[in-house]
Amino acid sequence: MTTVLGVVESFDGERGYGLLRADGGPGFFFHCAEIADGSRLIDVGVRASGERRVGLLGHDEVAHVAPLGARR
Repeated sequence: MTTVLGVVESFDGERGYGLLRADGGPGFFFHCAEIADGSRLIDVGVRASGERRVGLLGHDEVAHVAPLGARR
């Protein structure tokens, strides 16, 4: 797996999914169960990292999404 650094571009807490926009690159889907601290919540605009992987449907996504602190 490859580490992805970027900003949480969107997150829908009711549906449980979001998009991590890689620095200078594409966006990657993530599910709330993949938020590393177990909270199942993350703020839009926060810098985060994740591990790029191929998901169940064959699309790239990120796992182990971890906030890095400051909002962008």
